[in-house]
Amino acid sequence: MDDPFSDAPAPGQPGWREWKPTDPTRFNAVMGPVVYRAEGAIVRVRMTPGREHSNVRDAVHGGVTLAFIDIALFAAARASGTITTGTGVTLGLETQFIGEGAIGEPIEAQVELLRETGRLLFLRGLVVQGDGDRRIAAFSAMIRKPPSARKDP
Repeated sequence: MDDPFSDAPAPGQPGWREWKPTDPTRFNAVMGPVVYRAEGAIVRVRMTPGREHSNVRDAVHGGVTLAFIDIALFAAARASGTITTGTGVTLGLETQFIGEGAIGEPIEAQVELLRETGRLLFLRGLVVQGDGDRRIAAFSAMIRKPPSARKDP
């Protein structure tokens, strides 16, 4: 299977990589550019919400936050080398909303891979804004890896 995502150095952002669907009609493209960078055990994933991502309070819509977290899980799995191509499946995503995100300012998911088994990834993290002092959400998740990435005994 061809990789459904392009992954290249992010223009004008040294050390960051841009990750986007190769088919711009896919849902992930609605998020706009998503960039990531691994820093030790944490993978930082960013996007900048625009008006199209807002709710009636002019804050980041909760559905956008959830979609961003889901996308960030897979960007982090790619950055950690646990999933390189193909499609995985989110089996569980638990999220606690802590605060609202501002439109026009990057939001960042800080994702940590807790454990990898033959078929599964267990991850957790925070969505923050600003210098990380504004927390938007906390999450934990489980992904089933695509067959091409499985380490079956």
